[in-house]
Order: sequence, then C-alpha cells, then structure tokens
Amino acid sequence: MNRIVYALVVVCTLVSCAEGYSVQGSSSVSALDGSKLYLKTIKDNELRNIDSCEVVHGQFRFAGLLDTVRMANLFMDDESIMPIVLEKGEISIRIDNASQTVFGTPLNDRLYEFIDFHNQLGNQMAELSHKQSRMLLDGIDENDINRQLNIEAAEIARKEDSLVTNFIVENFDNVLGPGVFMMITSMYRYPVLTPQIEDIMSKATSKFKNDPYVKDYYQVATENQARSTGMHDANTATVPDAAAMSAADSVQPADTSLQVPPLQVPLTNVPQTKQDDENAD
Repeated sequence: MNRIVYALVVVCTLVSCAEGYSVQGSSSVSALDGSKLYLKTIKDNELRNIDSCEVVHGQFRFAGLLDTVRMANLFMDDESIMPIVLEKGEISIRIDNASQTVFGTPLNDRLYEFIDFHNQLGNQMAELSHKQSRMLLDGIDENDINRQLNIEAAEIARKEDSLVTNFIVENFDNVLGPGVFMMITSMYRYPVLTPQIEDIMSKATSKFKNDPYVKDYYQVATENQARSTGMHDANTATVPDAAAMSAADSVQPADTSLQVPPLQVPLTNVPQTKQDDENAD
C-alpha cells in the first residue's frame, strides 16, 4: 500500500513540474479546412512531431504537457506556416489570407510584436519597386530615381538588421533568442558568418552560446570561414563566405539600377487558398 501511495506522489510531482500548454486556433483560409496540422520542434538536432490535430470548420486545438518552454512551428504536411512558443497558458492562433498571429502568452506576444515590425519593414522594401515604376512614369531621370531608392533601401535594411540583432540580444536567455537566430540563419545554404552573426555572437551570453543549434551553427560556420580564407589545408574544399555566396546566388544589377538589399525570408507563411490553387492550374 505504501508503495502505491509513493508512486502516486512521484507521478503527481512530475506532472506538477511539467508546463501545460493549450492552443486554440481559428482560420479563414479555405486550404486549411479539413487539413491535418502538426506542431513540430527541434529535438536532438531533428525536427519531430509533438502534437497534431485536424482543422474542422476553421477551428483547431492542441493541448499537452512539456517539461520546458519550447519554440515550435505549426506545419500543414511538410509546409511550415508559422512559429509558436509552447508555454504555460491559453495560446491563441489566428490565420487568414493576410496575416498569421499568435497571442495570449508573454513570449508569444513578444515574438509576434517583433514579427509584425519585421513584416512592416519587408513591406516597405517591396514597395520600393512600385515607387520606382511611379517615378519613371512621372518622367524622373532613372539615375536619380535609383540613387534615391538605393539610399532608402539601405536605410530599411539597416533598420531590419538592428531590429533582428536587438531582439535576439534582448532574448539571449529565453527560447526567443535561439529561435529567431535559427529563423534568420535558415536562409543560408550552409552555415556562414555574416557581420550581423558575428556581432550577435560577440555579445552572446553563455546560455545562448550553449544552445545546441547556436553552438553547432557557429562551430560549423567558423570552420567554413577558416576554409574560405585559406587557413585550412589547401586540399580541403573551399567554402565561400557569406558575401561570395550572396553574389553567386543572384545576378548583380548594373551600377545605375536599383540595388535593393534583401530582407530576411518571411517569418510566417500562409498557404494558398484552394481558389488560388485552382486559378494557378
């Protein structure tokens, strides 16, 4: 009898130490209705399913226990839709064709305030090409247009760099810092050191540096940088640095053209609606 009581006490203690999460979602995107959604997170350097549910009449729900707060991603099949922090409390997800947001808990509120600012800068950058067309129609000299818009593009890119860097620095010691670091570095084909990444790592706390993803990324990126600068054996395959990789991946415009510095890839990704899919066919 005493053993049974002891076992119950142990179970209750373990459950009380675990963080419970509850996610209530709503969607007006027709492509999601009837689809299976998955919560996936990185564990032991692998992307793993931790929960799943079906969207029924635009509604879906996840709930479970975690031993620690985690960054996760909401997936439809193999398509990532949006990041989410699994933490204690009532988490709400809202998805429509224009935006995706998570709110209701402290870290999710903080993450999506950052994503909203990031998206605003992305929209400003995208607007520059429309602005260029309007200015051309107004008869403004093309060289003058590109000179002005290049200055504006550089300023938007500077703000984006500052936004991302400051957000990661301010969240070094919770899951948001490593989580956003993973988002911005996933745009590269392989780990590279950019001025932004080196700036972040120069300020990093021990906890951030020892995050498994950050630690592995920085180690491999440093090795790649060493190879590219000839510090390794000449027989070792050369890996280009970030600048060389960017040049190889895109055709550089002429000096007089609009040279728009790229923002990072979108942090959320709403799937196409069924109507869009039919139109594409």
